[in-house]
Amino acid sequence: MSVATETTAARPAFDWRRAARRHGWTIGVFVLLVLLVVYWRSSTNLPWGTFDVQSLAIDALPLAFVAMGQAIVIISGGIDLSVGAMAALVNVLAAKYMVTSLGDSTVGSAATIGTFRRAILVSLLLVVFGFLAGALTGFVIHVTRIADIIVTLAMLFVWSGVALAVLEVPGGGAPVEYQNLVTVDTVGTAWLPKALVILLAVYALLWLTIRRRRPGLALYAIGSNRSASYLSGINVPLTRVFAYAMSGAFAALGGLALTSASGIGDPHSGDIYTLNSVAAVVLGGVSLLGGVGGLIGVIAAAFVLTLVKTILIIKGVDQNYAQVIQGSLIVLVVMIGGLAIRQKGKSGG
Repeated sequence: MSVATETTAARPAFDWRRAARRHGWTIGVFVLLVLLVVYWRSSTNLPWGTFDVQSLAIDALPLAFVAMGQAIVIISGGIDLSVGAMAALVNVLAAKYMVTSLGDSTVGSAATIGTFRRAILVSLLLVVFGFLAGALTGFVIHVTRIADIIVTLAMLFVWSGVALAVLEVPGGGAPVEYQNLVTVDTVGTAWLPKALVILLAVYALLWLTIRRRRPGLALYAIGSNRSASYLSGINVPLTRVFAYAMSGAFAALGGLALTSASGIGDPHSGDIYTLNSVAAVVLGGVSLLGGVGGLIGVIAAAFVLTLVKTILIIKGVDQNYAQVIQGSLIVLVVMIGGLAIRQKGKSGG
């Protein structure tokens, strides 16, 4: 009894203040999300129910995936402007090859939808394709030593062009069972959409498994100080390539989410996600300098940005003004991130 008492006394108490300081920004993002949900609910005259929760999860899923990939690159000290184009490319490839006969590749053309097994196989291959394509981008950056923003901007045009070559106009298809992965039913409880379960499962599988291990720690290390990372034995080039490979894989998942949600492929479907992903990353608490932040806040930020768009639609804001408001919000978020960087530099942190 005395031994148990001594062990309990020796165990340090959980420091709530330290946890609040360390995760304060992420907590603030979740608080903002809750406030927006409350405002969203009060803005509608209709009863607020499971359909609204499911719709929000489906709408936010592609942005959340793309933003997670963007966050990994920014944590490593880079930036990826090709994530939206990669998501669009995977979207059209999935919609094209999930059908066995596409006709003239246009909406309404003759198309024979393939089996669910075929759709899953195509999805797995496209995630691998996204991983390899991202790795190629990272390899080009390393070999040419050209700034990340220049190379990824060039890759944006490359992937956008390929997407248009695959499908010039929206078309293709996906099996109903594949669409039901995110659009129908819930899991366990009526308030837990499948889209959210898939998102959290991918987060746990692809990020939590490496976050505290050498690959994840290496990402944070090179984002903080590449020279010191090199001197400590970290393979900096390989880690940078790995960061872009992960970004490509997450962007591919975003494209597959678009295919599952819409049931078709659109070569322009990823246009909005590049800048929105950067905004979600900054709003989610990831430093633009690299080396600081995580993905859970980024996921919450993706839901915040999606909910803002939904609220503007509910309020009947003109589409042109809605784009202005969304753009202003993105600029504001990035400015806040920039000011935080300046303040950190002045304080010598």
